[in-house]
Amino acid sequence: MTRMVMCRKYNQELPGLDRQPFPGAKGEDIFNHISQQAWNEWQKHQTMLINERRLNMMDAADRKFLQAEMDKFFAGEDYAQAEGYVPPSE
Repeated sequence: MTRMVMCRKYNQELPGLDRQPFPGAKGEDIFNHISQQAWNEWQKHQTMLINERRLNMMDAADRKFLQAEMDKFFAGEDYAQAEGYVPPSE
């Protein structure tokens, strides 16, 4: 049976994650309040930000930036976009 959560991003009950994405309070908060759908969308957006902005995950400032953008993404606030990215036309 799929675990359901009240998703903070979509403000509706949706299937949750199977496990915490990382340890600690932040991972527990995401596990309890973020849906699998929202997490998958963040993963895609995060990858785009890392690639397009050439973020270095060894750099604490880049990790801090990405963490702040993740919080904005899940809260429904304006978050950073990949500059110059144009989605492929179908």
